[in-house]
Amino acid sequence: MAQIRTRPGVLMGRTASGDLGITAVLYVVSLGVALAISAGLVAMVGGSASAVFGALLDGSLRSPGAWGLTLTTAAPLLLVAVGTIVATRGGLVNIGQEGQVLMGACFAGYLAVRLGGPGWFVITMSLLFGALGGGLWAGIAAALRSWRDVPEVLTTLLLTFISFPLMTYGLRQQWLIADRDTERVNQINSGEQLPASAKLPDLRVFGNAIDSGFLIALVLAFVLAVLVGRSVLGARIDMLGFNPRAAQRFGVAAKPLSAVVLVGSGATAGAAGAVLLTGGAASDRLVFGFAGNFGWDGLLVALLARGRIAYAIPMAFVFAMLRTGSSFLASTGVDRKMTDVVQALLVLALLVPPAVIFVRNRRRSLRSDEVGVSTPTAAGAA
Repeated sequence: MAQIRTRPGVLMGRTASGDLGITAVLYVVSLGVALAISAGLVAMVGGSASAVFGALLDGSLRSPGAWGLTLTTAAPLLLVAVGTIVATRGGLVNIGQEGQVLMGACFAGYLAVRLGGPGWFVITMSLLFGALGGGLWAGIAAALRSWRDVPEVLTTLLLTFISFPLMTYGLRQQWLIADRDTERVNQINSGEQLPASAKLPDLRVFGNAIDSGFLIALVLAFVLAVLVGRSVLGARIDMLGFNPRAAQRFGVAAKPLSAVVLVGSGATAGAAGAVLLTGGAASDRLVFGFAGNFGWDGLLVALLARGRIAYAIPMAFVFAMLRTGSSFLASTGVDRKMTDVVQALLVLALLVPPAVIFVRNRRRSLRSDEVGVSTPTAAGAA
């Protein structure tokens, strides 16, 4: 009987001591396989794997000013990711970040060229107005979820595809976001260029220009991490995500809180669009395709961060490296779209270990339950 009682504890102790090593090995093996497949694909299209990976490093880190641009590019990705993580912890599935980024950029662009005053005031109000735009766009999905129980995973995605023609309409109307300078060549179907006073200032560090939007993203990530991990509101969000019915029994208003979280997630994506427009990661003029998949990539960053805001920071940097490094691929004779393939393989590689660990832990839990059930019978027989 003593052996039966102590055996589960011994097994649990041994497993706990080996979990970290097994997890590390899984990640190393998965990433190694992903890089090997990437190298094979590069060779198949007639390129050199060493030259391609060298070009990616040159474009993202090693060339003059490269890592500053990489940090600048990471800012909107991180902003999208942190809002998505908070929504996911609350049991919500927001996949409309691309449209929310686009709406945030449109709102920020509308205000930035019309609002007068000091530069700091114009920038601040443009960022807030961009967050408002993203929040309102996500608010449509939040209202449908609260009013008609329409799944937000459906409405946020459909709203993304509505945002594209809506921006097209706006770029053709001067009272909205179209360029009001009729003398400029190619003025049609583009927005007005932002004045210098409406652009985020750069920080110069060792010859690199780092957009101040990166600091904004870091501060927001820190604030949300504290909010989620160390506040009553964060505990209620987690409770809502784990079990909505139990949360209601403990006094959590499920529908209002879900709406607030979803709108907040859209607001961070809208702020990312505003940073994208007023910063140095994209053009300072609204054009077709302005969002540039920043919303989708930010969603992937949040997915790989696995509900932890701290993990989103290095993940956003890796995705930014792939973006900035792809500009150097032309010198290798390989199409820059190859970075999308590498990115997809890395995403799959980073998702494999959590899946394997989940299946292993699930089987271990079932075995422990079986041992627990059989223990009384063994004890009675003894």
